[in-house]
Amino acid sequence: MIVLLDTDVIIDVALDRLPHSEYSTVILDRAESLKIKAHIAWHSISNFYYLVSAASGDKKTRLFIKNLLQFTIVAETTTSDAVYAVDSPLRDFEDALQLAAARKCSAEYIITRNIKHYKNCIIPAITPKQFLV
Repeated sequence: MIVLLDTDVIIDVALDRLPHSEYSTVILDRAESLKIKAHIAWHSISNFYYLVSAASGDKKTRLFIKNLLQFTIVAETTTSDAVYAVDSPLRDFEDALQLAAARKCSAEYIITRNIKHYKNCIIPAITPKQFLV
């Protein structure tokens, strides 16, 4: 199964944001054990770094990213994918970029805690808990 992990899922694990981190950690464990093929969007890396390094510091955040990239795949996007995001009906542009990345890697689901931002999306958005149940 191919999934795209939204940035919030990764942040939940890195910052151990309970109760969300419980489900998100299981998803990352499944990706690490190759039970699912997990992709992330290129821009998620910079967003993650910006948000997590303030709390965890540069070195710890970079190490988390390096470890994450051992078992996740950065969705390969191009200019046409960015144009797709610009033209997307999604209100939140960052979510439109996530959708473009999910589309590009043929994700079956976008795993996110912000499912309301992905209403009427061509790729279903589900929460980590929904994915695991």
